[in-house]
Amino acid sequence: MISWDDFTKVEIRTGTIMEVSDFPNARKPAYRLKIDFGENGIKQSSAQITHHYSKESLINKQIIAVINFPPKQIANFFSECLVLGVYDENNQVILVCPDKQTLNGQLIG
Repeated sequence: MISWDDFTKVEIRTGTIMEVSDFPNARKPAYRLKIDFGENGIKQSSAQITHHYSKESLINKQIIAVINFPPKQIANFFSECLVLGVYDENNQVILVCPDKQTLNGQLIG
């Protein structure tokens, strides 16, 4: 169990995917994403979402991510946020997304 104070330390915010590129150096199929978090800046992330999403379908898609983890090196790339998703029955990621458009950088709580 975690406390409410522990939960409030995690910055989960909305962002919009601006750019998507292949990530051939990743161990598992993944994309490199550039995401706009409004006043919180533009951050990059690696996401293993190639099974359910084409690069084109991700442009301008609003997602939810944790933005206050330290950068994590994945191969030759530094991921600056964790895009949230749910694993389907085949262990493929489905993105967690707001069902209505919000401002980029809105805090989830």
